Amino acid sequence: MPKVSFNKNSTFFSDIKRDVEAYFVENNLKKTGNWNLYYKTLVLVPLALGLYATLLLVSMPAALALTLCAALGLTLSFIGFNVMHDACHGSYSSKKWVNDLLGLTLNALGGNAFIWKFKHNVIHHTYTNVDGVDDDIAKSPLIRQCETQKWVPAHRIQHIYMFLVYGISSIAWAVIMDFNKYLKQKVFTTPIQNMPLQEHLIFWLSKVLYGIFYVAIPVYFVGWGAWGIGFTVMHLFMGLSLAIVFQLAHVVENTEFELALTDTTIESEWAAHQVKTTANFARGSKLVSWCVGGLNYQVEHHLFPRMSHIHYPAISEIVKANCEKYNLPYNEYPTFGEAVMSHIRTMRKLGEKPQLAVA
Repeated sequence: MPKVSFNKNSTFFSDIKRDVEAYFVENNLKKTGNWNLYYKTLVLVPLALGLYATLLLVSMPAALALTLCAALGLTLSFIGFNVMHDACHGSYSSKKWVNDLLGLTLNALGGNAFIWKFKHNVIHHTYTNVDGVDDDIAKSPLIRQCETQKWVPAHRIQHIYMFLVYGISSIAWAVIMDFNKYLKQKVFTTPIQNMPLQEHLIFWLSKVLYGIFYVAIPVYFVGWGAWGIGFTVMHLFMGLSLAIVFQLAHVVENTEFELALTDTTIESEWAAHQVKTTANFARGSKLVSWCVGGLNYQVEHHLFPRMSHIHYPAISEIVKANCEKYNLPYNEYPTFGEAVMSHIRTMRKLGEKPQLAVA
């Protein structure tokens, strides 16, 4: 793993923390979730179970069945955004056991909470957009997500085929990438921290249960053909929604990237680096915020990852004001659509052959 360090000569983060702490004290609030978060769980989890049971037990026209498969895929992604994400960051509840339990909703989606926490909480949130360390932008040569990555001719049309890549990403995550990381005990260039025996057992048990509930039981009720089509549709909607939301956070116009060499010192302090490499979208849309679990407030999330997403709208003006005070960018797009178009333009530009191709 390349050794990466950050400049520490700035009061930017201490000023933001002071102002945000004052907000919570003045309003007598905890930084973890409350009923604004809990009711989402009470809506989304039963909805997913209901859709699953309906698809297995109720006879219906094919078009309606495929629509419900798509709805199930979206609902599962919303559970990932709203429940799993907060829980795995330790911000759903002040009680560790609640966070640990609800973090396992990721395993129910096909992933693994232990590996994801290391990949996301430790690596991505520390080394955001650092090529050579951040696994979230390590998709080359399939897709090229920053200028320091190798270019291949297929990248000329990556802004078109990337949506298919995003669509199949959740299937690949469940049946390939998790196993790859588990067997290598490494996330990209970083060795995984010691994995307790309990986590090894959870890994294999949850993968077996995934096979039972997502393959064996549906095949028993509806047959291989109907299962194959429905399973694919579910994952296409789930994978696309999960991937696109996270891509809009970091691979859009104006966000910055760094290249990790053997020994690299990033000029910015950690918090300033988070601001420069991250973008918000649709801050004014309550519907978008509800669906994506506040992950349209990615700047706030990257500065305060252990704070529940329900607080991000309130602290966003505090964060924005401090960014202006320190002459740092506050990257944001007014709507979801504008953010998507920015991502497409960015990926199209990165797909152009560089004058000096990266080896």
